[in-house]
Amino acid sequence: MMAKRCLIIIDLLNDYLDLWDADKADRLVQNTNRLVSAFRGLQLPVIWVRQEFRSDLSDAFLEMRDKRIAVTIQGTRGALLHAGLDWQPSDATIVKKRYSAFFRTGLDELLAEFGIDELVLCGVNTHACIRMAAVDAYQRDFRVVLAKECVGSYDAEHARVSLDYMNGKIAKIATVSEIVEALSVT
Repeated sequence: MMAKRCLIIIDLLNDYLDLWDADKADRLVQNTNRLVSAFRGLQLPVIWVRQEFRSDLSDAFLEMRDKRIAVTIQGTRGALLHAGLDWQPSDATIVKKRYSAFFRTGLDELLAEFGIDELVLCGVNTHACIRMAAVDAYQRDFRVVLAKECVGSYDAEHARVSLDYMNGKIAKIATVSEIVEALSVT
């Protein structure tokens, strides 16, 4: 039986990508859109995950509250998906309050509803939200694929260590071309 796949795109938000080199951010967005197109073309689900907090940070995690870090604030441009992304209103969108896309969100129920058993993850930051989502997915017995050109981080060293840790254990790292090719085979 073939795997039922789902694309999950995590935190490709203005507050994060505005800090990136524009060319690097554009490549990340273009590569992600290539996967979005491939998944949509096969009527496979695409789920967008956005981190968003109240302006008073009452729903933010401890470090943010303790240090008064105001990022991805509800109602601001910073909490919105990058304008270059191929998001559509019909796509499922989940708002999260912690690193993991699974923590107190409706993601578990949505994946069950779609009958998913393999997740392809894109987004930022590799060492934090991507790693937590991958670990939590693995703990739920999902097969996890990390799209190599579609994950990134402001912290290159922690991202590298995280990818080394996950690769071949928690997740498989694959290129966009390899993922698209695998989709067309099944």
